[in-house]
Amino acid sequence: MDLKIYEEMALLSRTGVSFALATVIDHSGSSPRKAGAKMLLRGNGTILGSIGGGRVEAETIEAAKAALVEGTPRTLPFVLTEKHGFACGGSMTVYVEPHGNAPRLVLFGAGHVGKATAVLAKSCGFRVTVVDERPEYANQEAIPCADELLCCQVEEAFTGLRLDSNSFVVIATPGHLHDFVAVQGALKSEAGFIGLVGSRRKKQALLQTLTENGFTEEELARVITPVGVEIDAETPEEIAVSIVGQLIQKRRRHDTQRRSNPTGCRSCPAHGEL
Repeated sequence: MDLKIYEEMALLSRTGVSFALATVIDHSGSSPRKAGAKMLLRGNGTILGSIGGGRVEAETIEAAKAALVEGTPRTLPFVLTEKHGFACGGSMTVYVEPHGNAPRLVLFGAGHVGKATAVLAKSCGFRVTVVDERPEYANQEAIPCADELLCCQVEEAFTGLRLDSNSFVVIATPGHLHDFVAVQGALKSEAGFIGLVGSRRKKQALLQTLTENGFTEEELARVITPVGVEIDAETPEEIAVSIVGQLIQKRRRHDTQRRSNPTGCRSCPAHGEL
């Protein structure tokens, strides 16, 4: 069974799917499973393996779900009484560790700004997907740090992208038309952050285009343009710092809301929010 769990862990890691691994790290007496027993909980709630059943396993599953949400491991001690479905006595300690819950960043555009942003975001813990229709830009040699490269048109990319509330989208394509198509595609998803690189003049054109295409005021408010914190950035690398700084700000605030623990959270003013 352990081999199947390891194979599943490798598969989930390659595809960017989150999971939690529960491992019995200590036991005494007549425990149902011994140290080393494992159970895997996928992000969709399904499980593989077992740590012994009963209330111990049920409570471990709930703890694993919480660990995935919070992104932090935890240790669970159990005294095996009738309360936990075991009358034979003994004890178990289970260690639960979340995996693959790095926030996802989808970058539309692999030019100078896109590449610099991909490099910095990857070093800051984001799982990076880069989309660009130009083969000379969207390749592993050009952006070796990318976890995923999609060499296709913007419209095609959205057919395979799975964007949820924990996903970040940054748009920096070489043309206004592609920018606007990417913004509209992102607005039709559940992406939690949508940012567009560009001038305030582009912002006005974007607002007009989105309004003409039937998007509501509430939907328009999801788009941040110009994306990035205000640091008077000029070079691609400086712009990347500005963008990734805002992504971190959003991520930390989201984490703080989930954990109800504001320790270490600092305010960093953004600009250009709709």
